[in-house]
Amino acid sequence: MKDNKERHQGDHEGKEIPLKEKEKNSDHEGHGQEEEHAGHGNGEGHDDHAAHSPEMFRSRFWISLILTIPVLIYSHHIQMWFGFQPPPFPGSEHLPFLLSTVIFFYGGIVFLRGGRKELSDRKPGMMTLISLAILVAYGYSLMVTLGFPGEELYWELATLVTIMLLGHWLEMNAVQGAQGALKEMAKLLPDTAVRIVEEKEEKVPLHQLKDGDMVLIHPGERVPADGKVVRGESQVNESMITGESMPVPKGEGNEVIAGTINEGGSLRVKVEKTGEETVLAGIMRLVEQAQSSRSRAQGLADKAAFWLVIIALSVALLTALTWGFAQAGTTFIMERVVTVLVGACPHALGLAIPLVIAISTYLSAKNGLLVKDRLSLEEARNLDCIVFDKTGTLTRGEQGVVDIYTGEGISEDKLLTLAAGVESDSEHMIARALVKSAQERGLSIPQASSFEAMAGRGVKGVVEGQEIYVGGPNLLEEINISPGEYWRQAWEKAEKAGQTIIYVLSQGKILGMLALADVVREESHEAVQALKKYGIQVFMLTGDSSAVAEKVSKELGIDRYFAGVLPEHKASKIEQLKEEGYQVGMVGDGINDAPALAVAKVGVAIGAGTDVAVESAGIVLVRDDPRDVVRLIKLSRATYGKMLQNLGWAAGYNVVILPLAAGVLAPVGFIMPMALAAVVMSASTIIVALNAQLLRRINLDQL
Repeated sequence: MKDNKERHQGDHEGKEIPLKEKEKNSDHEGHGQEEEHAGHGNGEGHDDHAAHSPEMFRSRFWISLILTIPVLIYSHHIQMWFGFQPPPFPGSEHLPFLLSTVIFFYGGIVFLRGGRKELSDRKPGMMTLISLAILVAYGYSLMVTLGFPGEELYWELATLVTIMLLGHWLEMNAVQGAQGALKEMAKLLPDTAVRIVEEKEEKVPLHQLKDGDMVLIHPGERVPADGKVVRGESQVNESMITGESMPVPKGEGNEVIAGTINEGGSLRVKVEKTGEETVLAGIMRLVEQAQSSRSRAQGLADKAAFWLVIIALSVALLTALTWGFAQAGTTFIMERVVTVLVGACPHALGLAIPLVIAISTYLSAKNGLLVKDRLSLEEARNLDCIVFDKTGTLTRGEQGVVDIYTGEGISEDKLLTLAAGVESDSEHMIARALVKSAQERGLSIPQASSFEAMAGRGVKGVVEGQEIYVGGPNLLEEINISPGEYWRQAWEKAEKAGQTIIYVLSQGKILGMLALADVVREESHEAVQALKKYGIQVFMLTGDSSAVAEKVSKELGIDRYFAGVLPEHKASKIEQLKEEGYQVGMVGDGINDAPALAVAKVGVAIGAGTDVAVESAGIVLVRDDPRDVVRLIKLSRATYGKMLQNLGWAAGYNVVILPLAAGVLAPVGFIMPMALAAVVMSASTIIVALNAQLLRRINLDQL
C-alpha cells in the first residue's frame, strides 16, 4: 500500500488521531457501562458482548462461586445425597434462599439484560434461554419459600448461574485474545519521537509530528512515522508489518514504515506520513474492516441459533405437557423444563463461527495477508484457477539480465563484471539493471576510469586496464563492427523474446551480449508449483508479446497465458474464464488490474501496488511475494475445516442433550440433573473455543 491518504480522506480529512490515543480511548469505551447491554443477539454473532470484559465475568464468577458453596452445603438435597449434616445456626434454613437471591440478581443480571435486549430486538437467542431458565428456577423456588407446595431449586439455580458465568468468562478471554490484532498493532508505535530542529534534538509526543519534520531514530528504537531516510545506514526489522523475519537494509533514499524497529545504526528520517495516513494505520483499518464484515457461514450459524431457540421452547412446552399428563409432579416438571432450557442454550453454536473467523483474521494479518472482506477469505478455498498479472506480480517489474551470450575466452561472470564496472556510476535504468544483476550473483564490481557517455549509443570506460564499450546495436555502427552469424542468431532469439540487447565490446571485437528483460521473481517458481499441488491451475495475463509471455510461462510452468491483453480487456478475460466454469482468483498490482480484481470471485492485490488495485480487492498482500497466495488458500481451507468441526459439534451436542434433558430415559432410571446439563453445555462451549484455538497451530510457511 503506497498511500492511504487519498483513500481515507473523506473519513479523516482535517484531523489526525494518534494511534496510541485511539487505543487508549477504545480501552475505556464500555468501562463503567459494561452492563448496558449483555445480549448475544443472533443477528450480530458475539458482537453484543462488546460492552463486556473478561474481568467483569471473572469477578462475578468468583463471587457467585463463593456464595454457591454454602448454598450447596445447606441444601437438603445435597445433604441427603451425600449423607452429612452441616452445623445449624439461627436462620440457617433460609441461607439457600438469601444467597441464591444475591446470586440471581448479581450474577444473573447480565443474562437477564441480555435476554431483554434480544427480545426487544426480536432476535431471541442464547441469552433468552438462559434468562428463561434462571427466571423459572428462581420464581418457582420463591413461590415454594412463600408456601406454594413443591421443592426449592435454589442449589440448581446457583450452580447454573455460576457455571454460565464461567463459560462466558472463558469465551470472552478467547474472543478478546483472537481479536487483539488491532491493539497489538497500535502498541507498535512509540509514545515519543526525537525531532531535529536546527540541528538540535527535542523529544516530542508522537501526535506533534507533522509532514516534513526530521526525526532521529537511534538503534533499537521503533520508527515513529512513515518517511524517507536522508542520512545514515541501518538494518530495519519490518516483520511486524510484512511478516518477513530478515531485517531490511536501509540507507539514503529508502522508505521506512512506522512501527518497524531500527536494529542497526542511527537514521535521520524525513516524515512523510503521520497518524491516520501511515501504512500501519491503513493495515489497522483493513483488519478492523475484516472483523466487522459478515461471513456467509456466520449467517447460517445465526439462523441455526435462532431456530434452536424456537425448537428449545417447543421442546420445553412439550416436556411440560407430557409430564403433566403423566402426573409427574410440579417440582419434577419444573426441573425438566429448566433443564431443557439450560441444556439447549445455543452458546456453542453462536461461538462456533465468530471465534474461528476472529482467529483466522488475526493469523492472516500476522502473516501479511490483510483480509478486507471475510467472504473473500471464505471463498478462497473454492478457487480452482489463479490468474496472475505478469508485471510486478510474477516478475519484479524492473529490468534485469536474463540471458548472457559470451564470446571466446570469457566467462559469463567476467562479462557481467566488466559491463557493471563501466555502468557503476550511471543512474540510467539499464545501468542499474546491470549493476544489480552483478550484485545478485555476488560479483565484485571494479571501479571504472575515463568514463564517457556516448549519446544514443552507450558508454565507455577503462576497467581493469581495458577500454570497455557497453551499449545497444547502434554502438556497433558507431565503432564499425559487423556481428558474425553467431551474434545475429543470438540477437534474433532475444528480439523475439522481447528482450533488450546490450553488447560488451573491447579492442574492436564483441566480448559478449547481455539480454535484459523483466526479471521473474524467485518466489514465483515455488508459488506456481505449490498452487498446482493444491489442485489449482495457474494462468497469466500480460500486455507483453506472445514471445515474452511464452518464455515466462515455460520458465514457471504456467498452464495457460493470455498475451497482448490491453488494460481495458483484462476484466473480460476473467469473465471468459468464469463462463468456462472456473472459480477464478485474480492477483494484480496496477491500476489496470482493478476491474479484473473486482470481477474475479476473489481479488488479491499486491500490497505495494496502487491504491486503486488495493481498493478493488478483497485480500491485500503486504509483501510482493506470490507465495502468499498459497498461504491464503491454505488458511482459507483450514478456517473452513474448523468451522465445519465446530458447527458439527455444536449441532450434534444439541441433538443429544435435548431428549436427555426432557427425560426420555426416565423409564430406565436416568434423569439428567439441571446442574449436569449446565456443565455439559458449558463444556461444549469450551470445547468449541479450544478447537478454534487449534487453528493457531497452522504453519502457513510450509507450502
